[in-house]
Amino acid sequence: MALPSDPFILLSYVNTKLRDDYPSLDELCRAEDIDRDSLTATLAAAGFEYMPSINQFR
Repeated sequence: MALPSDPFILLSYVNTKLRDDYPSLDELCRAEDIDRDSLTATLAAAGFEYMPSINQFR
């Protein structure tokens, strides 16, 4: 499945996956074959940062 291109929809998708299915961003990226650097850069450009302590982007 291709990731959503809209950063706000992407944020919702990723945070839902992190909440429901994966204990960390690394696990999500590994299991879903997502480039972590690209994902975090895309979300950072929209003002979001991964917070490992809560396993979510904020």
